[in-house]
Amino acid sequence: MSVRTGRRAAPTTTADGTLAFVESPVQLLNVLEWAYAAGMATAARTPDEEPDPEARPEDRLTLVVLSPTDPMTRGQLRRMAELARGEGFQVRWEEARGGTTAPFHTIGGLAGPLRRARRIVIGDPFSRYVQLLLTITRARDLVVVDDGTATMEFISQLARGERLVRWHRRGGRPGARDVVFMPVSSKARRRLTPDGDRRVEVFSSMPIETAPDGVTVTVNSFAWTRARFGPPRITKGADLVGTSLVETGVVDLDRYIEAVAALARTHGATRYFAHRRESAEKLHRLAVDTGLQVVRPDLPLELIARRGPIGRTILSFPSTVVHTLPLALAGTEVKVAVMDIDPSWLTDTASPRAQGFLSGVTGTARDVHRLASEADDSAAAEDPEGLAAAAGSPSTLGQTAPA
Repeated sequence: MSVRTGRRAAPTTTADGTLAFVESPVQLLNVLEWAYAAGMATAARTPDEEPDPEARPEDRLTLVVLSPTDPMTRGQLRRMAELARGEGFQVRWEEARGGTTAPFHTIGGLAGPLRRARRIVIGDPFSRYVQLLLTITRARDLVVVDDGTATMEFISQLARGERLVRWHRRGGRPGARDVVFMPVSSKARRRLTPDGDRRVEVFSSMPIETAPDGVTVTVNSFAWTRARFGPPRITKGADLVGTSLVETGVVDLDRYIEAVAALARTHGATRYFAHRRESAEKLHRLAVDTGLQVVRPDLPLELIARRGPIGRTILSFPSTVVHTLPLALAGTEVKVAVMDIDPSWLTDTASPRAQGFLSGVTGTARDVHRLASEADDSAAAEDPEGLAAAAGSPSTLGQTAPA
């Protein structure tokens, strides 16, 4: 395994170029970051131009959006697709889940390009849709870009030769659909395992220290985001970032609302940037109970924060943004602070691995502040922003939540 940083020379491929499959706005953002790091964005054509027949094959990137049904995700993907076209890349929008026959039409229409492509870029190796597409491709170059903190779990499962299962689902018995799909998942995992002439790259902003032999890890520093946007106007207050841990069945709703209210009260937060998967009912209750202004971003938070205005302090629970926002906001005065998930907040159905995984997300974050105890009056007096000066100091705010 090798780790690289900074701008890379554009990799070599052949005439049919690169297909990138994305299902979320963050995945699409990270494909743009990968293309920029590879030197492809600087040579891309403008949206009004016809493809240049003499263009280098490695400059030809087609983004395929496997559109979900969630309205918020679709809206953000539309905005990100506009940005991708503005960079000169082709975008192919597939209504991949638009009815019973949609998957058959989508896969049938993509079979030819999949077989011709020399490089495949994916954002979610756990996606059944993506796993099925991987069984069709003959590409020898495979790139995995971040789909959040799940990338760390993907790397560890690939290294151990385990079946690919999302972290919050581990610990339960496979369902009937899981059993039926296992042969496809196993073949996809083999496709993502380097061999003699198959190259696998992971392009990530996550803290990946080790990876399977043959897998190249390239650091995503959010250079494209910083080059295209900002620096932001910084306000005096604090902003709070939402999470979908309630929606995924990991954290109890009442405990989550109590924790958000405590954070807002302690740190003077006024805005709550909702995760695209948070339910309308939950957000309505949160606004009523906490008084926070709920904001539904139309772009990934990394771009929203970089464009501004943004609070001087960004408060978060364990999530991808504790790794990505410090990179996107590098060179600004914005502080990112994170509060751990207290074990008492977990639901009875949460995966046995949930607490350890979430603690790892926080513990491996760089350039973030861990929240100090609000019960420690002397520490609060010395640290009026309520932030521990040294990253890694334990959070005890969760212990103040009512039982």
